[in-house]
This record gives sequence, C-alpha cells and structure tokens, in this order.
Amino acid sequence: MSKSAQSKAVVASSRPAGSRKPLIIDLALQGGGAHGAFTWGVLDRILEEDWLVVDAISGTSAGAMNAAVMASGYARDGRGGARQALERFWRKVSDAARFSPFQRSPIDVLLGRWTLDNSPLFVAMDMMSRVVSPYSLNVGSANPLEDILSEVIEFQALATGPIKLFVTATNVRTGRGRVFRNNEITPKVLLASSCLPTLFQAIEIDGDCYWDGGYSGNPTMTPLIRESDALDTILVQINPVERPGTPSTARDILNRLNEISFNAVLMKELRMMAMLRQRASPGSDDGARWAGMRIHRITSDKMAELGYSSKLNAEWDFLTMLHSEGRSSAEAFHRTHKDQIGKTSTMDLDELTEGI
Repeated sequence: MSKSAQSKAVVASSRPAGSRKPLIIDLALQGGGAHGAFTWGVLDRILEEDWLVVDAISGTSAGAMNAAVMASGYARDGRGGARQALERFWRKVSDAARFSPFQRSPIDVLLGRWTLDNSPLFVAMDMMSRVVSPYSLNVGSANPLEDILSEVIEFQALATGPIKLFVTATNVRTGRGRVFRNNEITPKVLLASSCLPTLFQAIEIDGDCYWDGGYSGNPTMTPLIRESDALDTILVQINPVERPGTPSTARDILNRLNEISFNAVLMKELRMMAMLRQRASPGSDDGARWAGMRIHRITSDKMAELGYSSKLNAEWDFLTMLHSEGRSSAEAFHRTHKDQIGKTSTMDLDELTEGI
C-alpha cells in the first residue's frame, strides 16, 4: 500500500468503536454535460460514508470537472470541503446559464419537460453543427466554464492533494487518449476533456490539439488498475448502455449513436478486465491484480429518459433534480450492496464476454 493510501486509511480509522473498517476505493466518472449533476449527487452521498476512502478518480468531460472540484475541495477541507466545492461549482454553472441562448420553450416549462428539443435556438444550433464548423463561425475559444473552474478549483491543492486524479482527453492528431495527472491539470485540460468538436474549437495543450475524452475513454479505467492501491472501483455511469426500442427520428438516431460511441471504449476496457480475470495466472502479480479487481456501478433508469438536448440544460431546478436522483441512486446502491463492497464485484463483468 502506498504512503498516500496508508495515511488516508489511518485518518479514516480514527472513528468510534463499532464503526466499519475503512476501505480505500476508486471512482470512475463518466461525462455527459449537465447530466453530470447526477454524479454530483452520487458523490455527495458517497462522501457521507466515512468508511469509504477515495484513493483515485478517473474522469472524463463533466466527470473530470466533478473529480477535480471534489479532489480540490477535499485537499483543502476534507469531506465537507469537497461537498461544498461541488455545490458551489454547479451553482455557478447554473448562474452562468441564465444568459445562455439555449432555454426551454414555454410549452416544455409548462409541461415539466427538461428537453431543449423545442427551443428555436437549440434547433438552429443543432442543424448548423452538422454542416458548419465552429472554426467557420470565428467565435474564438472563449468558454465561461474556464472562469468558473479557475474560481472553484485550487489547482495547487489539487496537484499536491491526497486523491490521485486521471483526466482523459482525445489527441486530435493521433486519435489516442491522453491521461493527465494531478500536477498537469489546468482549466484548459478540463475544457479539453469536454470539448465537443462540433460545438467548440479544439483545445491546444503542449502543441497538440484535443477533443472530448469520451471518444477515447469515458472514463479510462487502466490508470486505476495500474496506479491505485484500491481493489474496488465505483463506476458512475450517466450514458445509458441500453435503451428500449429503436430510434426512428434523425435526432434520436444521432443521440443513440453518441451514447454508443461514448460507452464503447469503456465497455471494451471492462470486457478486457473480465477476459483477463478469466485467464489470469494466480501465481503472477499482474494476474492477481486483475483477478482481484472488484467493479461496482451506480446508474439510474432516469438517465435513459433524458435526451441529448437536456445535456445543455443548466437550469438550477434541473440540476438539483439530477442531484437528488444521484443521491437516491447512491443510497439505493449502498443499502443493497454495502456488505459486498470490499468482498466481491456487484457488476457482472462476465456477461460482457458473452457472444465473443
């Protein structure tokens, strides 16, 4: 066990007799725009469990922002600081969105629908993004999220804090994912991890340009296997793996294609873990490591009810609804699986190898 993990376990063990023995875990956080508020709710609930000690987080896009905000707040003021930082971040995102041209239509507000599908400006943007490059619009690369990230995150605290952080962005030139670690993370890195190429110009870092990390790892699991002492990883998945029915409209088809592509790399990594676990040699260190990994997943059927356009909806009521759903889903997971964490996987990885 590393010194970092040992120190976190010692701190966590300073608790009343009879409480559960501390367990170090990793978190894997998916991206998904405003839907990342669901992850905020999950993290808010996990941080209430003193026996769960976070060693490392891998995040992409909104998942990367949640991870960086949480790790920074934790480095400053522990669990309470992490929870406060997350709420502050999402409130600032909502405040900035008040000036966004993408708002729900009056009929959607009246009917309580969170979609932007009937917003004239969203419809126009959606059509233009398929035929007009963000470079053609010459709008520059200004993003209000950059100022928010700079205000909320103390990057020096993040660089030296106790939680390891892995943020994925996709290198446009090579097509491969690059994983940025604590001391490399800046507002630009977080923006690169969430840069959708049809909406924003690529983010340049160290002479290379980057797009959304979801194309190469949403999130990337490998660093958690190689660089963390934890054997339990909780995956917070906000992009539905399955959806009932077959989409028939152009917008629904594109939405489903995006979901599949943004889950594809993650599912391949999980499938690889399952296959390596089945074939791992018990006598080797690497084999024991792969064979011993325990994967858990927190998600919600509610996410399958939400379409692509609602990822741009940052109304406070929507974000707090997702936060509440995330907390409820984490509570349900904890109630059902708390005795299995640290002992066995609660996500069936072997089913991913079926049909191969």
